[in-house]
Amino acid sequence: MPRELRKCLSDVTYHCYSRCIELRDLLSANYVKDMAVEAINQALEKYDFQLIQIEFVENHFHFVIKTVDGGETISRIMQYIKARIAEKYNRTTGRTGPFWNERFKCTIIEESSDPENYFFWLMWYIAYNPVRKRAIRDPRESAYGTLRVYLEENFVPKVKITIHNYFENLGQSFDERVKRFLAYEELYRERLAVVGVRAT
Repeated sequence: MPRELRKCLSDVTYHCYSRCIELRDLLSANYVKDMAVEAINQALEKYDFQLIQIEFVENHFHFVIKTVDGGETISRIMQYIKARIAEKYNRTTGRTGPFWNERFKCTIIEESSDPENYFFWLMWYIAYNPVRKRAIRDPRESAYGTLRVYLEENFVPKVKITIHNYFENLGQSFDERVKRFLAYEELYRERLAVVGVRAT
């Protein structure tokens, strides 16, 4: 049975994620995350797209990417990033064989029933991934995640992040936008508490 064709659209926001081969913790070491960051930065130099958020967990990653008119497709962007990560890892470790478990999965945020609310829930869901895995106690502690771009006006991440227009629409000032953004964190933490997952 042929696999479903990926929907490649311009000017939409994708939530993309991909898992390591056999769900192994290949992304756990910082030097591997550094390779991933380098691959992402190379993609940003090569292709025209907006990186909205990233986060790594031991065996998978989450990216939020917005495609642009006249830019590359999400398939080309993600294929490039994943291939560069695999090449760098195998070359550095002397390993051979695939790095990734399957092709990346993605959803289009604008196709949800309530895109803006879904976007903000997703931002906190992604940021809390390493918290749920008990790698860190607070998403603000992530050394490679980019949540702090949306919380600290002068924060400089390891990769170039473009602030999404949904966040810009939250208020007239950065402080006002942050205050409203943090309200979504409280809602997310309440949801975690309901399902019995410790938030911190």
